[in-house]
Amino acid sequence: MDKPKVLKMTAQRRVILEELKKDRTHPSADELYLKVRRRLPDISMATVYRNLEILSEHGLIRRLWEGGGPRRYDGVTDDHYHVTCERCGRIGDVPLDAVNGFLAKARGVSDFDIRGYRLEFYGFCPSCRDELAKDTD
Repeated sequence: MDKPKVLKMTAQRRVILEELKKDRTHPSADELYLKVRRRLPDISMATVYRNLEILSEHGLIRRLWEGGGPRRYDGVTDDHYHVTCERCGRIGDVPLDAVNGFLAKARGVSDFDIRGYRLEFYGFCPSCRDELAKDTD
């Protein structure tokens, strides 16, 4: 049996991880690259992409993809859900307790052996909601 590979935490990976964990906006690789470049001016976009994939594969970050938009990343690896603004694409967190009991209820009404699920929330972020309210006044 092969031993799992241990991830070497290079200086670049450490900075990418630190910047992602500080950012609660679920940035794209491009957005994160701009932040990382402030600390590591010589880092390339390809290096950021490659390290985001490696960090994701090792479970240190989450890779998000809300179909149709750029892939985004989350530095919070605890179980939680996401809500996406239908207008600007901003992504926010929704805590687990918001839907406690959902899986048990689904298992209770289905003859399938349900092993997991994906749950997506959509709506308007506070900023877009306020702008839309102004437009209707």
